Amino acid sequence: MAWHLEVEVREWSIGVTTTATPTASETTSAAAAQIRTALDELSLEEKVRLLTGASTWSLHAIQRIGLDPVTVSDGPIGVRGTSDDGGPSVQLPAPSGTAATWDVDLLARLGTLIAGEARRKGVDVVLAPVVNLQRTPAGGRHFECLAEDPHLTAELAASFVSALQASGVGASVKHFVGNEQETERTSYVSRIDERTLREVYLAPFEALVEAGVWSVMAAYNGVSLGGVEQTATAHGPLLNDLLKGEWGFDGVVVSDWLATKDTVSSATGGLDLVMPGPGGPWDDALVAAVERGDVPEAVIDDKVARILRLAHRVGAFGSDPVEVATPEPDDETVRSLVREATARSIVVLGNDGLLPLAPGSLRKVALVGANAVEPFVQGGGSAFVQPPHVVSPLEGLRRALPGADITLVRGGITERRAPLLPASLVRTPRGAAGILVEFLDSADRVREERVMTDPGALWFPIDDPAVVRVRFTTAIALRGDGRHVVEVGPVGAHELAVDGATVSTSEHRVGSEVVLDSSYSDPATIETPVDVHGEGHLHVSLTVQVIDADAYGRFVRVHLRHRAPGASIDEELAQAEDAAAAADVAIVVVGTNPETESEGWDRPSLALPGRQDELVRRVLAANPRTVVVVNAGAPVILPWLDEVPAVLWWWLPGQEAGDALADALVGATEPSGRLPWTLPAAEADVPVPDGLPTDGYVDYAERLDVGHRGWDRLGRTPAREFGFGLGYAQWRYDALEVEASVDESAPALARVELTNTSGRDGREVVQIYLSADASDPVRPVRWLAGFAVVDVAAGTSATVEIPLRRRRFETWSTETGSWTLPAGEYTVHAGRSSRDLPLTATHVIP
Repeated sequence: MAWHLEVEVREWSIGVTTTATPTASETTSAAAAQIRTALDELSLEEKVRLLTGASTWSLHAIQRIGLDPVTVSDGPIGVRGTSDDGGPSVQLPAPSGTAATWDVDLLARLGTLIAGEARRKGVDVVLAPVVNLQRTPAGGRHFECLAEDPHLTAELAASFVSALQASGVGASVKHFVGNEQETERTSYVSRIDERTLREVYLAPFEALVEAGVWSVMAAYNGVSLGGVEQTATAHGPLLNDLLKGEWGFDGVVVSDWLATKDTVSSATGGLDLVMPGPGGPWDDALVAAVERGDVPEAVIDDKVARILRLAHRVGAFGSDPVEVATPEPDDETVRSLVREATARSIVVLGNDGLLPLAPGSLRKVALVGANAVEPFVQGGGSAFVQPPHVVSPLEGLRRALPGADITLVRGGITERRAPLLPASLVRTPRGAAGILVEFLDSADRVREERVMTDPGALWFPIDDPAVVRVRFTTAIALRGDGRHVVEVGPVGAHELAVDGATVSTSEHRVGSEVVLDSSYSDPATIETPVDVHGEGHLHVSLTVQVIDADAYGRFVRVHLRHRAPGASIDEELAQAEDAAAAADVAIVVVGTNPETESEGWDRPSLALPGRQDELVRRVLAANPRTVVVVNAGAPVILPWLDEVPAVLWWWLPGQEAGDALADALVGATEPSGRLPWTLPAAEADVPVPDGLPTDGYVDYAERLDVGHRGWDRLGRTPAREFGFGLGYAQWRYDALEVEASVDESAPALARVELTNTSGRDGREVVQIYLSADASDPVRPVRWLAGFAVVDVAAGTSATVEIPLRRRRFETWSTETGSWTLPAGEYTVHAGRSSRDLPLTATHVIP
């Protein structure tokens, strides 16, 4: 039955008319009646109260109308929950890794898994997926996005969201829109022409609205479009006219955390929910704006109806939650799925026959690299979760190669910072294990003291409003001859004394910006080198400000780090050479680290950190049977790529990292991943080398040519192209037919015949690209139009049918403000990647 409530909004600041009319398939008539009744019963103050969060992660409840709190949580790779003590969370590979499977069915299975995780942690809405595009490989959240291509992103995200919401857990797709880089992300303005915005950057969001997504998150940045320059949380033409009007989105538009800066323009501009709370620019100020007539109450009613509708969908208002399995993150069924997804995501970048390894033939294996010792399993920022375990490469290989002697060698450090200080090295002034922590008021009186036994990254909330500073005092034991380095990383104003001498002071007070730019998670450190003979102690006293981070609360943050004397990098490189020379095969794991890939900052370089390129070449010289495994979420330059017998891309692999890698190395699971972005051979070749703002603006000057399209436009050759991946089977593409379809939404059907010519079963990702004549010079040289994953037994053939949807042929006309279907002859390309397309056919649009 149709939804009967219609909240009409007229004559706003931008003159838009919208109606809140949910679909019958998602909201029952009983729920509609309940929402109508609630709107009649609620006072203006109660309605406005619902439009700002009750806390960092929850919405307000009003029990007298039957409304329970709705809880949200970060969740691109797992569901963190609402507190740090909520127990472990399942940890998937980074989204760029799961996207490398090109497998919509697998993404659906992962969506169902995350729904169960959400229910287990009491979460109703997961703040995911990220469908911003990988416009530049330097983007700090590149690993958190799915792909550089709008169609691949849309298909994978829609499958994930549909499965998640079918289990009664909402998705909040983000970040709407033009949010492809981190530098100055809370202030820059993205300038994107209308056609580019429609055909590229809005495309995944439109697909998700069509799939029925329940929430959209408005970004931090501003957008300049059609003469309107406004923040994303107040952009009426985008939120009201396009999202809610043209697309018919009936869900909730929520702000990114602390992104909303004003009252009237954001309220009339289409934002529905300010997060986090309490506080923010709405509350009493919005009530006053309605009473003044600056914001019509009908606008408020529309927002409340959307929030109540979301609450109904997740079982918090007039409905029961959908029953869904909620296994623990270390349950065997969970581990099996995550392990499969991780192994399937791995991309074979090169293989001269060395892989898969034959376990029975290996007696000695050298496992080399800092990322082999401690793999980088997840990027920093809001995607971060605490897993129940992380399977190391050594653990995985020992299980896969039970008869082999495996030697683990680091081969040099890659991080600038020292490791976090272990608890065993700290003592309070009274001699107890730990750090003395004193909570000080404005007169430096001690209001409370406690002893913390876990040093490292110190973070804790400050509940007492009288506490304005916190003093940490400890003696650090320095054991072992040689040079020790102690690093102290205070966030904000501070005074640091080492052995009674002041070594650093700062009066620069910080606030919520350290959360928004993630600097609190990687603060600059003050180094103290100490030469020790036998054993020494370093006495540290640090007083640091309490950070008032608005709705994030009041807290302190300090990093304590220590690097003990040890072998030099040159000595470790020599050890790696020796281990490789003595082994039947050497496996070198190189990659990025927590200092490299994170929300909050963009990468200044695509080079591997440290001396890892040198490590690869020295190990290869010592043992020609070398496999290199790249542990990174975003592209890095691999100058030795074509010199090494076998290279795998392992992504940021999540909790089952080591077992999945071992599965791929020995062929227990075929590493059938395909690159969802382009791997450059040199930084100078990258079409969009960075997204850094200029005078506060980010110009999308490449227009439609994002990612692989830009490489094609410029005629540049990457190290490995978009869609590339060898797997372990060999393929022959036999025939391509394209026929017209009676389905108006998909005017053509591509039928591809292919044969697995190898002696082992294999998985292929069949890719279809389109190109048109040169009558439209803005159109890409070639663009992805469809794909399909197919499993084919050894020595057999298969036929794959891929519908080519109408939108893949359409272009946006700025003259008519509508989609058009250009007539003419299109070339249809079929093959294994954007540059390996052996089959072509034509299709005519009359």
